Amino acid sequence: MFPLAQFGVLSALATALTSVLSAVLLLALTRQLWSLRWSLTRDKDSSLPLPKGSMGWPLVGETFHWLFQGSNFHISRRERHGNVFKTHLLGKPVIRVTGPENIRKILLGEHSLVCTQWPQSTRIILGPNTLVNSIGDLHKRKRKILAKVFSRGALESYLPRLQDVVKCEIAKWCLEPGSVDVYSAARSLTFRIAIKVLLGLQLEEERIVYLAKIFEQLMNNLFSLPIDAPLSGLRKGIKAREILHANMEKIIEEKMERQQVEEEYHDAFDYMLSSAKEHGQQLSIQELKETAVELIFAAHSTTASASTSLVLQLLRHPAVVERARAELDAEGLGYEAHKSNCRSAVTMETEAGADSETTCLLTRAGHHHQNHDPGFPWSQSHVPYLSLDKLSQLRYIDCIVKEVLRFLPPVSGGYRTALQTFELDGYQVPKGWSVMYSIRDTHETAAVFQSPELFDPDRFGPDREESRSARFSYVPFGGGVRSCVGKELAQIILKTLTVELIGSCKWTLATENFPKMQTVPIVHPVNGLHVHFNYNYPL
Repeated sequence: MFPLAQFGVLSALATALTSVLSAVLLLALTRQLWSLRWSLTRDKDSSLPLPKGSMGWPLVGETFHWLFQGSNFHISRRERHGNVFKTHLLGKPVIRVTGPENIRKILLGEHSLVCTQWPQSTRIILGPNTLVNSIGDLHKRKRKILAKVFSRGALESYLPRLQDVVKCEIAKWCLEPGSVDVYSAARSLTFRIAIKVLLGLQLEEERIVYLAKIFEQLMNNLFSLPIDAPLSGLRKGIKAREILHANMEKIIEEKMERQQVEEEYHDAFDYMLSSAKEHGQQLSIQELKETAVELIFAAHSTTASASTSLVLQLLRHPAVVERARAELDAEGLGYEAHKSNCRSAVTMETEAGADSETTCLLTRAGHHHQNHDPGFPWSQSHVPYLSLDKLSQLRYIDCIVKEVLRFLPPVSGGYRTALQTFELDGYQVPKGWSVMYSIRDTHETAAVFQSPELFDPDRFGPDREESRSARFSYVPFGGGVRSCVGKELAQIILKTLTVELIGSCKWTLATENFPKMQTVPIVHPVNGLHVHFNYNYPL
């Protein structure tokens, strides 16, 4: 019996081993066939080879590697294959591109060599009427309409309300007895700017919190596999979009009715409706709903990412903070200038019989909040209302914001689709393939930047101006006809936040170590950035 039992065990082991080997061979074969399938799509009329790289596994490609490895995915493949390599992400064959000259060819080739191509899930969720989904003449028409939304006059009109939102949110941070998760707080800040300043919506706090939660659901599923099935990321994203559209529809209808009898401009919607009328175009309710979500999308996540990176770098570099604070003092925006103004106000008011302490308190707080929302805490910021001219005079703070966007650009790159086969760095880019140009890798490897691994705002100062010598070495907002239409607004938000934080607050890291940064799909701290905020000079 024993030899027979032993034979049975060996037979079972052999069967199991055969099954495992068969499965391994089958997987290897399917992977080879998958790779061959894409090799056969190369343009036979071109003698150039496809770029080096891997297409991963059938259907999913290297999507999961990309999601889990973050920036290491691109760094490891760039080191292995060079500045141009192929991969397969989110259901599409992709050629990843790094380097100023390569990016220049992509960005200046819009409408001729390439056209914009966001991932399929992004296009489905945002909708067909958005700027990101428009190409050719349609894109030009939509961009003309949106140009007025981000014109200098419009930005100047947004700034007081934008600064009020920043002051109120910072007040919450400073009054929080525990630590603040900066990334979460920054998303709340930028969502409120989008809702209150761009869309001009006056909503109860409970409603804002609800819509913010729904929008987060949309954002979390924006870059998902394009599979419309129950419980899929795409289905969740579509559901979130429909809820947002339903909440926007009545508000939009009221705005359109008001536009027919009023000529005043209050928000981005007013400018957009007026601009469409000037260009002889009529925007449908559906177009406006999709544009409303796109405006939130444009102002929300990437600016929240950059705001978080800004706070992180201010924490890491106290010497930078001190130089910025000195600049604020020199421009009359610091606490010393406020004390001088306060003394003058007290002198005038006490001569008139007013209480000096009350006068100073009003000068510090109440004077800046003519439109204060009683549902929010009073801001103790002494920073006066800013103007675009005043912001432009803050040269070092401008350098800080630029360096934050170079060092930690919110998005890793942009997507395009090849309209025709063309050459890039000695390889062919076949017609129909996706092209993803890398912002982050280009910032890290561009030869114009001295010691690019260091955070150094002075590289953008007048003595160096490193980015000026190579136009496409610094591309946080893309470039060409597809450059970010809201880039000026984003920089205004970041500068205003910098001024308010440095001018009014002090902060300390609440954790033992700085967090690691996740770079996919946008830059954000792993497990958050936890910080204690306090006013420098509390009331």
